[in-house]
Amino acid sequence: CSANPNSAMSTLETLKAREAEVVEEFEFFDEWMDRYEHLIAQGKTLPAASESIKTDDNLIRGCQSKVWITAEKRDGLVYFTADSDAIITRGLVALLLRVYNGLAPEVLAQADFGFLQEIGLTEHLSPTRANGLQSMMKQIRLYGVAFQAVN
Repeated sequence: CSANPNSAMSTLETLKAREAEVVEEFEFFDEWMDRYEHLIAQGKTLPAASESIKTDDNLIRGCQSKVWITAEKRDGLVYFTADSDAIITRGLVALLLRVYNGLAPEVLAQADFGFLQEIGLTEHLSPTRANGLQSMMKQIRLYGVAFQAVN
């Protein structure tokens, strides 16, 4: 049974629209301190995850702070639950979920995360945070790959 190509196409359009919205939002801020404040505000919108997801299996390796990401597939789309114990990292996770939640596995597997470079985030993070962000992006892609194989 193959996935509905129309659902992948429509979620690709959704992805592009979400990325453009985030880029536009961050362009509003001239100073990087303001962008960090916005990132922290994003983290505050992330619902607290239940303790049940905070397991070693869901822990993202390569992050200085603790970050947990888990996902499930419902109606052909992938939905993430995530949390972090650090305020900026929580903002990064919230931003990723805002853009990538509820998309087709095919779209997630091919995600390039280019919007993060467009908003300048990748070059303004400390090396340890940038490494953690790379690990989170890799995990989102891996869930996309894994869920392509699951009906």
